Parts: sequence; C-alpha cells; structure tokens
Amino acid sequence: MNCSHASAIPSRVVVGTRVDATSYDLAVAQIQDWIAKGQPAYVIAANVHGVMTAWWDPSFREVVNHADLVTPDGMPLVWALRLLGIPEATRVYGPDLMLTLCAHCAQSGIPIYLYGSTALVLEKLQRNLQEQFPGLILAGSHAPPFRSLTPAEEATDQARIRESGARLIFVGLGCPKQERLMARWRGSVNGVWIGVGAAFNFHSGTVAQAPRWMMGLGLEWLYRWWQEPRLWRRYLINNPLFLLLCGCQILGWWLKNSLAKRQSH
Repeated sequence: MNCSHASAIPSRVVVGTRVDATSYDLAVAQIQDWIAKGQPAYVIAANVHGVMTAWWDPSFREVVNHADLVTPDGMPLVWALRLLGIPEATRVYGPDLMLTLCAHCAQSGIPIYLYGSTALVLEKLQRNLQEQFPGLILAGSHAPPFRSLTPAEEATDQARIRESGARLIFVGLGCPKQERLMARWRGSVNGVWIGVGAAFNFHSGTVAQAPRWMMGLGLEWLYRWWQEPRLWRRYLINNPLFLLLCGCQILGWWLKNSLAKRQSH
C-alpha cells in the first residue's frame, strides 16, 4: 500500500495510530496539490472511535497509518497532539473540512463525487451543497447497499466514479467501512478520497450536529450518544480505555523528555 503522506506536516502516534497536526488551510493545499498532480490519495478524519477501532484491530490500524493524511477530527486527539509536543495543533473536523473543500472546488472548478448513505440523504445533500456553493460541479453520487459489495459491484462503482471525471470523492459510509474502502480503491481513480462519516447526514439536514460549545469541550460523543443510545458500548468502553492508554503514553513521553533534558545539562 503506497502512501504520499506529506512529511512537512508534523505528526504523532496516538495510542498506536498516526495523527497529523494539520489545519484546514494545510489540508486543502495538500489535497489540491494531489489533485493537480493526478496523484491518488485518501484522507481520514480520525476521532477516538477510529483510534480505538485501530487499537483493537491491527489490520484497520494499517489502513489508518498508511493514509496519505490523517486529520485530528476530535478534540481529544488535538489535546493529545498538544501534550505530545505540538502546541499549535488544531482540530480539523471532517464535516467542516468537507464544506471548506466544497467552497474551494466551486471556485476552482474541481468536480466532486458523493459516495455513501442513502438515496434520500444524497438528494437532500446535493440540493443543499448546490445552494450553498453556486458553481460546484457535482459529477455524480451513489448510495451503495449497506451489505458488503460483491467484486462485480465494486468494479462497477469504481468505473462509475472514474468515468464521472470526479477528482475529489467524499465517502460517507461510517468508520471503519469507509476507511477500508478508500484504502482498497485508492488507485482506482486519479483523485483524492476523503472519509467524512456523518457529514452527509449533517449537511443534508437529516441529523442535527452537536452544539459548537459541546464540540469545543470534546463532548460531541455525549450528544451523539443521546441521539443514538445504541452506541453505548462504543462510548462506555472505548472512551475510558482511550483516556487510560493515552494518559499513560503522555506520561511516558513527558518522563522521557524530562530525563533527556536532565542528562543534557
């Protein structure tokens, strides 16, 4: 699996998963560069759920760590980056990055493709995006079945996206399905794939986003748990375990650096 990860962007491994300390401007510039060069790439917006899924599943960890860009989608990852020596780290939230990229694509004439969710959500999403970003070129969209695709279906969907002329493909299938698909399909299109999770539901108006003040405090998970109680296992098991593992990692990092400073004097 090839990777064009931009070495100029600092990164840290957080609980076994690489997270890049990028920004909206840096991410857009990097994605634009890949598109201009016709260089296939895939971008992951990582949160605690994704990091812990990777911790439990080494094969998924490989998918994330070989991504061309991994943005800190959740505030806990931003805080981890800051505590691990990158104080300027900021959040690059998948749904906001999607809108930022759509604005850029509307200005630059870069055609986009929407892959995932349901036909109804896609219909509303396309209408909202075209209203918000006049001139945005929607090369196509497709809502695949929720089951696993057959090899023939995968080939058909890849061909459909390739023939659409899209150069930026937003994937809204949820973690870890969308990340695995992007890793498999990375080279099938001379474009950039970006997994945006629930952004399709948010921007179509079918699901409400958490208030911004909750996002800033890292409490978005609580709002989503309230909306979808079935996710209790994800939050009651993964979140405390993440805090424990990440806390131990940060403590070890600080002790190591303190010892190195003492030895240097």
